Amino acid sequence: MQAALAIARRGLLGGGSCITFSRSIQTGIQRFQTLLENVDSATDKELDSTQSKGFSYFPPVPGEESSLRWDGKKFEEIPIVHIKATYNNTHIQVFTAEKVPLVLLTCGYMGFKNAKKSTALAAQTTGIAAGNKAAKKGVHHVRVVVKGLGPGRLAAIQGLTLGGLEVISITDNTPVPHNGCRPRKARRL
Repeated sequence: MQAALAIARRGLLGGGSCITFSRSIQTGIQRFQTLLENVDSATDKELDSTQSKGFSYFPPVPGEESSLRWDGKKFEEIPIVHIKATYNNTHIQVFTAEKVPLVLLTCGYMGFKNAKKSTALAAQTTGIAAGNKAAKKGVHHVRVVVKGLGPGRLAAIQGLTLGGLEVISITDNTPVPHNGCRPRKARRL
């Protein structure tokens, strides 16, 4: 009985085909391992080169020296854009590093009235206008500080980039209560 089962297995599997299949898997695995080793060594070289230059994905801490420059300016010398995104409006203010105001715009100033001020389109339009005005005054690179949870948060940043400014860093400065005031009641729709 055992001999009959062995003959049937050989007939179903087609002789030595299972051996060649396992060999091809092994050679495929070996090729994959050598490919991974090559990729690992290349990424290690790239990491070493970026670390040797003092490169960091995070902005420098105030007071910390950084070798990165934008138009010959240090991180602390780059103008700051303050975006206040409320539920009813979006305010965009561009200041120099010395806190001198360059551009002050709101969605209401751009011509949006009532409920249209609170839309993302209004915030993006205001961001484009603020970017154009700042670019005319010689600003090319900016740091962005966002405050608030309104619908114009991201749209205002997109508008700044569409207006010709290059955003270097984005900081969220939204005040978060430690369970201070009682929130207003939820709307019924």
